[in-house]
Amino acid sequence: MYDLIIRNGTVVTSSSAQKADIGVQNGVIEEVSTTIRIDAKKEIDATGLHIFPGAVDVHVHFSEPGRAEWEGFRTGSRMLASGGITTFADMPLNGIPSTIDKAALLQKAAIGEEKSLVDFALWGGLVPGNLGELEGLAGAGAMAFKAFMSPTGNAEFEAVGDLDLLEGMKRIAELGKVIALHAESGPVTTFLAEQKRRAGRVGADDYLATRPISTEVEAVERAIYYATLTGCPLHFVHISSAEAVSVIQNARAEGVNVTLETCPHYLLLSHDTLKEKGAVAKCAPPLREKPDQAKLRKVMKMGKIDFLTSDHSPCTPDLKEMKNGSFLDAWGGISGGGQTLLAAIRFVKEEDIPLTTVAKWTAEKPAERFGLAQRKGRIAPGMDADFAIVSMEQPHVVTPDNFYAKHPISVYMDETFPASVQSVYVRGREVFTSGTGPAEGASGKWQVDVVGPPVL
Repeated sequence: MYDLIIRNGTVVTSSSAQKADIGVQNGVIEEVSTTIRIDAKKEIDATGLHIFPGAVDVHVHFSEPGRAEWEGFRTGSRMLASGGITTFADMPLNGIPSTIDKAALLQKAAIGEEKSLVDFALWGGLVPGNLGELEGLAGAGAMAFKAFMSPTGNAEFEAVGDLDLLEGMKRIAELGKVIALHAESGPVTTFLAEQKRRAGRVGADDYLATRPISTEVEAVERAIYYATLTGCPLHFVHISSAEAVSVIQNARAEGVNVTLETCPHYLLLSHDTLKEKGAVAKCAPPLREKPDQAKLRKVMKMGKIDFLTSDHSPCTPDLKEMKNGSFLDAWGGISGGGQTLLAAIRFVKEEDIPLTTVAKWTAEKPAERFGLAQRKGRIAPGMDADFAIVSMEQPHVVTPDNFYAKHPISVYMDETFPASVQSVYVRGREVFTSGTGPAEGASGKWQVDVVGPPVL
């Protein structure tokens, strides 16, 4: 007798979408077959519903410890659970202390296990002056490392210069880890922003002009060259332009170990959204003009982008206020961690491409790249019983009541998605049910013993 059987649902993997039953024992998938002929302590009839692998969002900012008023593990993980995300990786900046040494990593891990509803991994940071901490971070369980090539706006987590980046990449390669980069040219974006301020030009169009696509492309090209010099596995976060995608794909064709992600907001929203909704839509890189957005959507459809992440980057409401109408000085970050799976479904419906790509983009590929694939990212025997059960017929409208983050302030508020999450399971435990919301308690586990080598 299994602990749980989910019957009659359409099971979506990266290779197929077909009707099947799933048997779960001790939090692990034991069987996936057309018909399971034994009983279970609990059975769920998923007739008419789709079962996706629990999404793996490797790019969220929960800001705890130190800035839990922005977002914390409890509220953030509840938000993710409501959107079908069953594993996340928390970025190393915004917390105080930032996750730039072993002690900070272990402190954050303890908070996560005390408060998180879903499973999680943790990033370590590369910043000026912490080269000697990288080995300790990796040994203590940091999944991978994150660094910035442009100013962060955070005194606790500064951008690295070229020499620190090169030396850091060399050491990270020796540790068998991946470095993820925020790739925008720091000198150029700083120069352009200062020119705009001096001219008193601080509107939405001016903000976009301070971070043109060329600054993303230049930083990507430079980082790829550094990867060839150091042999460091490289990942680019939140790529916003088809031009940068082309550079990355050309490098991969030449043998560079490099991957990339984009985010739902770059696919679904444009610079017009920033002009219409204000700083709630400000992020870095910025939302692009519609022709550039269309080009990014095209390369996403062509399979040239490895996966999707939310880059959930919330703050307190006052930081989104535009003093004197300045877009340049408002906090840059989009709150929307619970929308990634539904956004992927909306995208494939709009572009008429298979649902199997949703499983690949939101679960399988991020798990593979960051060493979580032995337990996460797929619906198959031996994997953790992480599922998102989705109605493809019932739309979902984002409201303050179903947003669940610390602050119900988001560019996605009132946005409609063509599907809705009905229930979510982490290691066989139901953590979200439509109508009643996220479960109580904290059952999430730090995936420190799961992390293995990255896969290209």
